[in-house]
Amino acid sequence: MSALPASRTAPDGSAVVRVLSYNVRSLRDDEAALARVIRACAPDLVLIQEAPRFFRWRKAAERLARASGLTHVTGGATTTGPMILAALRVHVERTADVLLPRTPGLHRRGFATAVVRVGGARFGVLSCHLSLAADERYAQAGRLLAELAALDVRYAVAGGDLNDRPDGRSFRRLSGALTDAWAAHPWDGEFTSTPREPHQRIDALFTTDGIEVLGCGVPHGLPGVHAADLTAATDHLPVLAALRIPEDAP
Repeated sequence: MSALPASRTAPDGSAVVRVLSYNVRSLRDDEAALARVIRACAPDLVLIQEAPRFFRWRKAAERLARASGLTHVTGGATTTGPMILAALRVHVERTADVLLPRTPGLHRRGFATAVVRVGGARFGVLSCHLSLAADERYAQAGRLLAELAALDVRYAVAGGDLNDRPDGRSFRRLSGALTDAWAAHPWDGEFTSTPREPHQRIDALFTTDGIEVLGCGVPHGLPGVHAADLTAATDHLPVLAALRIPEDAP
């Protein structure tokens, strides 16, 4: 297995950016193990799902950010779970928390979004956690595409817990309009659920046209990522991608 490229900026203004998507199950498991996994992945951006949403949720979010060597950008209780964390090299231009329509009897969903710059690369970011109900999930996939377009940027990255497999209707709606990063350049592991018995890919990262995927997958073999930490941290495995994003300074 080849090494996943490290973050860097190039003389032409482009940037290699590491993006991690991770469902953290409201920090109900081993927070120290979770932070060790995130740190070992050395991400520039982390798209979190199931961030703390209730009592003192901001303190919990900041605690995870500090332990991971990152900063809180947006999301959490304000999006009913999706959240974005970032490294200091990431300049945040703007953020927006999006709440989706509530379906009676189902958990309300939302998106955490931001427009950021790394070097000369300027791009949108969206973290999502789609519904367990098939029809609602399909509608939310369509809304995700609309929200990416509404960011009004040339390049964008979206990711999260889709609650759907690659052959599912909602997953296919996204992969038909965006690039499924694992399918474009698979690296290391594929399946994200469950940590002890991985058998399905329900978490994913997607990119818009023009972004080059240098590798994407579950970082089983990454130095510093240990199997014991992956199983202790939460009930999903993370998805890590290295992306080359062209210069697009405002």
